[in-house]
Amino acid sequence: MSILKIENLSHRYSTAWAIRDINLEINQTGVIGLLGSNGAGKSTTMNIVCGVVNQTEGTVTINGYDTRKQPELSKMEIGFLPQTPPVYTDLTVDEFLTYAAEIRLIPKNKIKAAVGEAMEKCQISHFSSRLIKNLSGGYKQRVGIAQAIIHKPKLVIMDEPTNGLDPNQLIEARKLIREIAQDRTVLLSSHIMSEIHMLCREVIMIENGRIIFSDSMDAFNNYVQPASILLKMENAPDQQEILQIKGATRLEYISEKQYRLFFDGDQEITERLIKASVANDWRLREISLEKGQLDDVFRQLSSQPHS
Repeated sequence: MSILKIENLSHRYSTAWAIRDINLEINQTGVIGLLGSNGAGKSTTMNIVCGVVNQTEGTVTINGYDTRKQPELSKMEIGFLPQTPPVYTDLTVDEFLTYAAEIRLIPKNKIKAAVGEAMEKCQISHFSSRLIKNLSGGYKQRVGIAQAIIHKPKLVIMDEPTNGLDPNQLIEARKLIREIAQDRTVLLSSHIMSEIHMLCREVIMIENGRIIFSDSMDAFNNYVQPASILLKMENAPDQQEILQIKGATRLEYISEKQYRLFFDGDQEITERLIKASVANDWRLREISLEKGQLDDVFRQLSSQPHS
C-alpha cells in the first residue's frame, strides 16, 4: 500500500490554476525533498495533502485513506511541521504535547506514554516543565517536531524545518529528521540545495504548477550540471590571469586564497586549471565543482523533456 498517492491533482484559485495534473506515488520510508520556487504550487500541494485545502480535481490517499472521503482517518496518518513551529508558548512542553495528543485523539490512558515517547525521541524530556517561550529556537523546533510525530503517523510533512537555526542546531535537526525517517516517510520542503543533498534520497520538483522532476538523488545529480568551481590557492595569481583560462566566465573573491570561478559548462576546465597552477606555481590546494543555485536548477530541469 502506498504511503502517499496523488492522482491527477489540480487546484484553481479563482480563474488561475495553482497546480495542474500532478501525479505522485511514495511507497517507502525515508526523507523525500520537495523543491519549488515561490508560486510554483509547492505550498498548495502540501496544503491539499494535509487537508487544509480541498482540491478542485484529483485524489489524494494517505496510507489507503482518501483525504476527501475519509478526512479524519487520513489526517491521523499525517504529521505536519509548518515553517514556524505551531506551539503555544505560554504552555510548558508537557502541557503542549499533552494537548497535541488530545487533539490527535490518542486514548486518554495512552497520552502520558505518547508524550514521554515523543519527548524522548526529540531529546526534550529534560525541558518537560519549562515554558516553551523560554526555549531556544532549536528546542522550539524540536517541540514542533514532537507534536508532528506524537501520534506515530506514516507521513510527516516538514516545511523549511531548518530555517533560522544556528550551525549547531542545524546539525542536530538534520540528525533528528534522519532518525524520524527510519520508520516513516518525511516529505521535506526546502529551497536550500545543500539541505536536500544531505537529507533526501529522492527529490520532487514543482514549477509552474507541474512536477518537472521526480526521481532519486543520483538521477537529480546527473541532471544538474556544475555551475562553478571552488578554488583554494596558496599563491593566488591576479584575477585576470585566472579568467584567461578557456571556459572561465566570472570570478568571485572569497578570501585572499579562495575564489569561486564560474564557467561555461565545459568540465575540462578543471584540468586546465590544474595545469596552469603547476606551470605558474599557484600552489592549488583545493578544487571542487559546485552545483548551481536553485533558479539555475529550475531552468535546467524545465528545459529537459519529462514524461
